[in-house]
Parts: sequence; structure tokens; C-alpha cells
Amino acid sequence: EHPCPRPCRLGALLDIIGLPATAHKWVKKLAAGYSRCLQWIGQLSTMLNEKIAAALNLQVKLEAQSSQFYLSMASWSENHGLNGTAEFLFRHSDEERQHMLKLVRFINERGGNSVIPALPAPKNKFSGLHEIFENLLAHETGVTESIHKVVDLCLQVKDYTTHHFMQWYVAEQIEEEALARTILDKLNMIGTDTAGLYLFDRDLGTLLPQDSSAA
Repeated sequence: EHPCPRPCRLGALLDIIGLPATAHKWVKKLAAGYSRCLQWIGQLSTMLNEKIAAALNLQVKLEAQSSQFYLSMASWSENHGLNGTAEFLFRHSDEERQHMLKLVRFINERGGNSVIPALPAPKNKFSGLHEIFENLLAHETGVTESIHKVVDLCLQVKDYTTHHFMQWYVAEQIEEEALARTILDKLNMIGTDTAGLYLFDRDLGTLLPQDSSAA
């Protein structure tokens, strides 16, 4: 064995091998090129797959639409004297915007290009609380389906980093849907009872968003 200490300098190694001095510079150039190739390959491995980037940008749009939708429902509620419901929905709108920003930053950090989308105007007229929370649940169910598609795509292209990142959204949607169903169940029990609706609205204003502790 050659008495070569670790780490071994390339020039010393070439001397030990016995290559002529004139060949040293070519070997060093090859080694430098090989090192650059390895760095380039490493960068590629951390960049977003184009399909994943497109799916995440679609999710950005959905989260932004969620924020606008909640904001529209909050404004309607406030204009109809439902201040507790309005407060709950205003906070929820802010929460959805944070979900969107979390995606935007992740896309950019992974070398992708986050696209901030134009949004259509959300619905702004409702018949009452039942319609608001029925719409809310239907919307959240659609968001959940979209998130599951992103997770499935991550597995298809073997993007385990994004798959891990999306697990937070999977867990969040379980809570979002459960909350919407609980609220609808309470509304169905109350029916048209005025006193019951008053207490419902008052209590809803004190309900914190699901991930307020993580914000």
C-alpha cells in the first residue's frame, strides 16, 4: 500500500502513481470537472420537479381563494349583526393566507418559481349561517382532495421532501373538515331558535383557529 495520508492531495497522489508531470494538469482539470458535475447533480436532486411545482402553484391558488372566500363570508356576517361569526371567519381568512405563504416560500426555497395568481371574486351573498357553513365544508373538502393529489404525485415522482412537507397540510385538513362538520351539527340542532343562534354566534367568536398555536 502507498504511504498516502488522508486526506491526500491530488498532486502527491499523482507522484505516487508515477504519472509524468506533463499529465498532472490534465488529470487535475478532469477532477475539477468531475467535482462540478457532482455539484450540479446535487443541485438537480434538490430542485422541484416541474409537475410538482405546477401542482404546488395550483395549491397556492386554492389557499388564496380560501382566504378570500372566508373574508367574503366574514364581511357578510358582520353586515348582518353576526359579529362572533365574523370574528371567527376573519381569523380563519388570515390563517388560510398563512397556509398560502407557507407554500410560496417552500416552492421558492426548493428552486421553483412561485406564481402569485389572479383570483375571481368570491361569492358574497348568503341566505344565512347554514349556507355559509355548508359552503365552507364543501370548499374545505375540495381543498383536501387537491392536497391528496399533490401527495399522490409526490410518491409517483419520488419527491419525498415535498411529500414530507405536505403531511402538515394533510393533518390540517382533517382538523378543518372536522371543525366545519361540528359547527354544522350544532346549527342543525339549534334550527331556527333565535336564542340558540345568538349564543352560537357569541361562542363562535371565541373559538381560535386550529393552528393558532403554531402560527
